Amino acid sequence: MAPRALMFQGTGSSVGKSVLVAGLCRALTRRGLRVRPFKPQNMSNNAAVTADGGEIGRAQALQARACGVALSVDMNPVLLKPQGMTGSQLVVRGRMRGQVRARDFQSFKRGLMPEVLDSFHTLAGQADIVLVEGAGSASEVNLRADDIANMGFAQAADVDVVLVGDIDRGGVIASLVGTQAVVADADARRIKGFIVNRMRGDPSLFDAGMTTIADMTGWRAVGLVPFLDRVRDLPAEDAADLRAGRGSGTQGVRIAVPCLPMIANFDDLDPLAAEEGVSLTMVRRGQVLPPCDLVILPGAKATIGDLAALRDEGWDIDLHAHVRCGGHVMGICGGYQMLGRSIADPMGIEGAPCTVDGLGLLDVATVLEGSKRLEDVAGHLLPEGAAMRGYEMHIGRTTGPDHDARPLIDLGNRYDGAVSPLGRIWGTYVHGLLADGGARAALLARLGGRSDGHDHDATVDAALDALADHLETHLDIDGLLAMARPVRG
Repeated sequence: MAPRALMFQGTGSSVGKSVLVAGLCRALTRRGLRVRPFKPQNMSNNAAVTADGGEIGRAQALQARACGVALSVDMNPVLLKPQGMTGSQLVVRGRMRGQVRARDFQSFKRGLMPEVLDSFHTLAGQADIVLVEGAGSASEVNLRADDIANMGFAQAADVDVVLVGDIDRGGVIASLVGTQAVVADADARRIKGFIVNRMRGDPSLFDAGMTTIADMTGWRAVGLVPFLDRVRDLPAEDAADLRAGRGSGTQGVRIAVPCLPMIANFDDLDPLAAEEGVSLTMVRRGQVLPPCDLVILPGAKATIGDLAALRDEGWDIDLHAHVRCGGHVMGICGGYQMLGRSIADPMGIEGAPCTVDGLGLLDVATVLEGSKRLEDVAGHLLPEGAAMRGYEMHIGRTTGPDHDARPLIDLGNRYDGAVSPLGRIWGTYVHGLLADGGARAALLARLGGRSDGHDHDATVDAALDALADHLETHLDIDGLLAMARPVRG
C-alpha cells in the first residue's frame, strides 16, 4: 500500500493540535498501521534528543512515543528555539545553524522547503500514514508567501488538511468559518474536514453548531472532542500551558519554580508534579518565592537573560534568604549555570560578548562556548547510587571545586553536576533525571519526603491510551483515513 498523509492545522495556536495528533498516532498504531508524526516547522524551547544526536520539538517526541518508534530528526526538520523577543536559535534537521531574527526568517525560510520535503518523504518511506501537524494558525495570510509550516507545506507536498478549532476559548464557529473566508481559494480547497476540540459540558448542545459550520464551509464534520482531564498527564509543549499549582499533595515536600521568560525543557517538572506527597508551585513574575523546601531553577534557552530577569524580580534575594533558612536549591542545565560564580559568553552566543556574576551558590563557573552537547546519558546518583537516565542539551562547560569534589551524577565515563559543601545546593546538566523513580525518590528523601513510587513513563503511556480511546469514541477515524491522500513523489 502506498504511504498516505493527512495534515492537521489549527485556527490558532494552542487549540490542541499536538495532543490530537499524539492521540491519533496511538489510535492508528493500535490498529496495526505504521504511523509517523511530522511537523515541518516548530517553535518551542521544549526539545528532545534523537538517537543520532539531533534535536526535535518535544511534541513530536511524544507523538513518536505514541507510535512506538524511535525519534528522528526528520519528524521536525525545522525547529526555532526563541532566545528573546525578536530572535531564535535555528535548528535544521537536528543541527543548530545559528541565530535568526524573526523578520529575517520570514524571507529565509522559503529556502528550507527542499529539506522539509526531503524529511517528509523519508518518513513516508517508513510509514503507511504520516500525520502532519501545522504550526500556529492556518489563517495567517500575511505570512503565506514564504510559508513552510501550514498551507505552504500542504500545497508543496500535495497533502489535504483537517482544520482544528478550540471551543473552550470561544468563537469557534467564527474562527473555523473565518479561516475559509480569509485564505486563498486554492488553500481553502485543501481543507476537507474540521474538528471542534475541548468541549465542556453536554456535547449535544453544540449539534447545531457543528451543522452550521459544515453548511457554511462544505467541510466534513469529523467530530466534537470533549475535554479530557487525562491530557494533564501528558507533557505540555508551551510555557503558556504551565499551571500555577501542579502538585497533587497538600502536605509533604513543597517545591517552588520561578517561571522565567526563556524557561526550557520544563517537562522535567512533570514527574514531581504527579507525586502524591509533593506540592509544586510555578511562581509567576510579580510574586515572591513562597516558603518551601526546594527551589528549582529549570532549563533556560537564554541563561544570561533569564538570570537578569530573576534579579529584576528580586528572586535572587528570596533565593539567598531561602538558603540561609536551611532551604535546598536545584538547578537544571541553564539553572545550574546560574547557580555558579560567573557565566562568560566570549563568543556572543546569547547576545553581546560578556561575563556576568552568577548567584554564587555553587563554587563553579560556566563558559558558553563550543559545540552543543546533545546525547542520551545514563548512570547513577551520588552518593545514593540510584540508577538514572536522561539527556543533555546545552552549550557551555561548567567547572570548579564543587564539581571536582562533589559531582551529583556518575555517568560512567565522566561526572556531571555539582553539590555544595553542606549538600543543600545541587546542579546538573541532565534533563529527565526526575523521571527515573529511583533517582526521584532519592532526591525527595534528601528533603525528608517520600516518593509514591509511580512510574512516570507508565503514566504517560496510560494517558496516551486513554486519549486514543477518547478519540476513537468521538472522532470519525475511518473518515480521517479516507481523507488521507497517497504521498506523491
